[in-house]
Amino acid sequence: MPSGLLPTAAADTRTVSAQPQTVVEAFLAALVDKDEATAYALLADDVTYSNVGLPTVHGRRTVERLFSPMRRKAAGFEVYLHAISASGPVVLTERTDVLKAGPVRVQFWVTGRFDVYDGQITLWRDSFDYLDCTRALVRGVIGAVIPPLRPRPPATTATPPGRHGT
Repeated sequence: MPSGLLPTAAADTRTVSAQPQTVVEAFLAALVDKDEATAYALLADDVTYSNVGLPTVHGRRTVERLFSPMRRKAAGFEVYLHAISASGPVVLTERTDVLKAGPVRVQFWVTGRFDVYDGQITLWRDSFDYLDCTRALVRGVIGAVIPPLRPRPPATTATPPGRHGT
């Protein structure tokens, strides 16, 4: 084997969905819309969800339990896509995620990788900067007390069609 090349893994028997990027956009839009049925249907039963640096979660049911606090009326989620790109089953995103709890709005930069096979997400891996998240939380709390300082939605260049957050 030539120097610098790694052996390839065994062939994956799953098929690449025709439009992995569309699956990811639909998934994110469903999360924004609190459309759990659609969002979770786009996750494979054995999905792996990882926020780098935190424990990895395995399985759709575990992801559903993790996201159950988002069902609350005062809770919300927004996503602002800055860039999205797909190559085969892999979709990469650069985005701003916003977590809302009542008047507190916490927005932070996220890069994500989604692997999509057979029309379902099998891997969802997000990376973010913990210092950026801490600043976002402080700013969100201050903005809840002093509304003019509340974070505003970021500018975007690529947002899922018809989706901006709630």
